[in-house]
Amino acid sequence: MKINLAREIYELAHLTGTFTLRSGQISNEYFDKYLFESNPEVLAKVADQLVNLIPDGIKVLAGLEMGGIPIATALSLKSNIPAAFVRKKAKEYGTCKLAEGTSIEGKRICIIEDVVTTGGQVILSTNDLRTAGAIVEDVICVIERNPEGRRKLEEIGLRVHSLFNMEELILAGSTGKQ
Repeated sequence: MKINLAREIYELAHLTGTFTLRSGQISNEYFDKYLFESNPEVLAKVADQLVNLIPDGIKVLAGLEMGGIPIATALSLKSNIPAAFVRKKAKEYGTCKLAEGTSIEGKRICIIEDVVTTGGQVILSTNDLRTAGAIVEDVICVIERNPEGRRKLEEIGLRVHSLFNMEELILAGSTGKQ
């Protein structure tokens, strides 16, 4: 089933060309995560697989703006664990919150992200969430694009749980074409 999902994600979201990644790196391959996140059937299958990666004791699923939010929502529906939606920076008006939705203070949360390449946004958000009083030790992602991201996240005390790495998606895509 996992290999079929990898093939489905590859077929839906794999693009070729020249792309600048968030990290500034240039790549000739890109996974447009919004193409699988906006597909209810595929998003449900992703959540079915990710629910098994949620560590014991997690009280809040913290979806990072913007790609982590639909995944956290779908995962919340499957796991019955409340979700919070984490902004890149706290809004400067109204409630001035960094994380919308359920309270994160003093709770063990798991960051939910779509793709991890260098881990840059996860690191920034982890630091912000910890400053806001959350206990952050785990991150779940659908696609682990580069092992460098895992290494950097582990350096700040995060355990990385990924559904797929790039090699698995590319292999699934190439076997699907034969």
